[in-house]
Amino acid sequence: MAKKADNSKKDKKPRVNPELEGFELNIDSFGELTSTFDIDRINEFLNRNVEDKKLKDREDIDEIKGEDNKKEDK
Repeated sequence: MAKKADNSKKDKKPRVNPELEGFELNIDSFGELTSTFDIDRINEFLNRNVEDKKLKDREDIDEIKGEDNKKEDK
């Protein structure tokens, strides 16, 4: 016997970071991604919250980050 689809799971909104509240990503009929947030806003969030695996072992990146933090403190 075939199982019936459970629509309650489909209607649930996923838990998200409070900074991304209201973010939705859709694909239109042409395969184009449409978003409720500007790509620059998404990139800023990712830069703050996700470590880049390719850059984590570079020593000069820590120096650059340290310089950025000094600029922000002023």
